[in-house]
Amino acid sequence: MLSEQAYEHLRKAIMHGAHAPGDALKPQDLAREQGVSLAVVREALVRLVGEGLADRLPNRGFAVPAFSDRRWQEIAEARRTVEPVLLRLSIERGDLEWEARVRAAHHRLAGTPPFDPAEGRHYSDAWAEAHRIFHRTLLEGCGNSMLLETFDRMWTASELARRWSAHRSPGRDHLGEHRRLEETALARDADAAAATLVRHLTLTAAGLV
Repeated sequence: MLSEQAYEHLRKAIMHGAHAPGDALKPQDLAREQGVSLAVVREALVRLVGEGLADRLPNRGFAVPAFSDRRWQEIAEARRTVEPVLLRLSIERGDLEWEARVRAAHHRLAGTPPFDPAEGRHYSDAWAEAHRIFHRTLLEGCGNSMLLETFDRMWTASELARRWSAHRSPGRDHLGEHRRLEETALARDADAAAATLVRHLTLTAAGLV
């Protein structure tokens, strides 16, 4: 229980910018701040490393990943390769129920405020979840659970990069980009939808360069 609480606390702190990119995550300091043992904090940090939210540095402990880390561009390249394929399959195979879910997911996303002052300078957890649901729903029409599991892994691995990119690109038209994704997908225009998705993912990666 303590380990889970420490993990949730650290994860939220990293996601909301309490620890900046490249900052050291010192187990001793974190344990003292949370009033838990060093072992509990180390267990939480190892979980965060597994999710790509922290790095384990040889002989130097733990740290938040850096902006310049090549992994962000590699994840973006992987997403640009895989997700347009899933979207094309969804447009080809998706039925009326899929269309309704896409429309509902977009409505929820468009109606959720991206930022909540109480949660810090990065976008809110509520918006993050609405965002994830919209993107996953777009691809669920493919009907292939193995491909969707690949999407889930890439989404988790890129969550931190998305938050940083949004913070560094405050003028980006997220509403317009997501509306265009919904419109092209429901119009069954696979070429336009795939191109829109690639551009959307490219802009996120560009925000970290």
